[in-house]
Amino acid sequence: MSEKNFPLSSEKLRAFAEKHGTPFHIYDGIAIEDRAKSMLDAFSWSAGFINYFAVKALPNINILRLLYRAGFGADCSSLAELYLAKEAGIPSEKIMFSSNDTSDDEFREAIRMGVILNLDDESYIDDVLRLNGELPETISFRYNPGRDRTGNAIIGNPVEAKYGVTHAQLANCYKRAKELGVKRFFLHTMVASNELNEDYIVETARMLFSLVDEIYQETGIRISQLDLGGGIGIPYRPEDNGISFYSLSEKIRKLYEEMIDKKGLGPVRISFECGRAITGPFGYLVSKVQHVEHKYRDYIGLDACMADLMRPGMYGAYHHITVSGKEHAEANHVYDVTGSLCENNDKFAIQRALPEIERGDLLIIHDTGAHGHSMGFNYNGRLRHAEYMILEDGIYKIRRDESYEDYIRTMLKEPEKA
Repeated sequence: MSEKNFPLSSEKLRAFAEKHGTPFHIYDGIAIEDRAKSMLDAFSWSAGFINYFAVKALPNINILRLLYRAGFGADCSSLAELYLAKEAGIPSEKIMFSSNDTSDDEFREAIRMGVILNLDDESYIDDVLRLNGELPETISFRYNPGRDRTGNAIIGNPVEAKYGVTHAQLANCYKRAKELGVKRFFLHTMVASNELNEDYIVETARMLFSLVDEIYQETGIRISQLDLGGGIGIPYRPEDNGISFYSLSEKIRKLYEEMIDKKGLGPVRISFECGRAITGPFGYLVSKVQHVEHKYRDYIGLDACMADLMRPGMYGAYHHITVSGKEHAEANHVYDVTGSLCENNDKFAIQRALPEIERGDLLIIHDTGAHGHSMGFNYNGRLRHAEYMILEDGIYKIRRDESYEDYIRTMLKEPEKA
């Protein structure tokens, strides 16, 4: 079971909302930092262990800076994410560029910045050569196990996934890279998303440890770092149980001793690219009730909409909802909780049991610290809202509300001939 708490009292939240307006995302920076440090501590047996925080989960410079100070790096999938990581002060050797269908411009800039290239396809070797004349001294390859592994519901079947180098291609990728002057070799995979089965992550480690041995036997190349990807889930539902970093780490450590140490294949540094598992539980979307409507169903209309949190409308994801000040009231009413977009899937909850709700109530939508604000959009001209972060000495604004001027900034008021 997981408790769904909020870091501010209902009185403090009401005062804050009246002063700053709603809706907004707010993050518990204290809890995020503690979470990051616990992961680093759990895996401290692996010398140099690092988590490359998945920037896509929560792309805010202030969050990235907080996590870098705690000891994290950054996993980036686009130029904008690379720029954010650099602006947050993260050094190049702690930035992984894990892109797919990568453009020449992206490769050029990533090479110029000196970040670690995690190549998604064997043809990308030729792309880097064509653009740079040589490969960097460190190269990583993303592995797709195909039929050797099953994905989960979110990330899908590896055979159908567009990501990664196949098993048949992998050894040749490393051979070519070595022939072209690469000195340090990393191996990466990402086969699950929001996975709550600890053993699934352990089996991913087993698969990669086996590949370390196989690659060495076929090529003589020693892998110096394994990136087990992200995929560690969070308990979105109160009845779910989360994964313990310490329990997971101990199982992986035992496998490492058996499959790497005993075979003389080490040292191999362990790394992850977790985003959701670090920030997800510590973000909240706070929204005010604008309408209580009674039609064929009872509807709660919020001042937030799908533009603020896409996951429930996009694929039916569950996010827990509490009513500020009514946390212990009986959930004796059933509502659809909706936004104002002209789309019927603009719903945060469908037929959800909640306490009786009144106009002006503040609803807290939990676990929005990953893939929440970052997946926002401007359909219907809805503007994206502010982000705040709670620290020891107070609450800080880390992103302002969008304005109409922001929305039209790239529009030409008069057409220009192309």
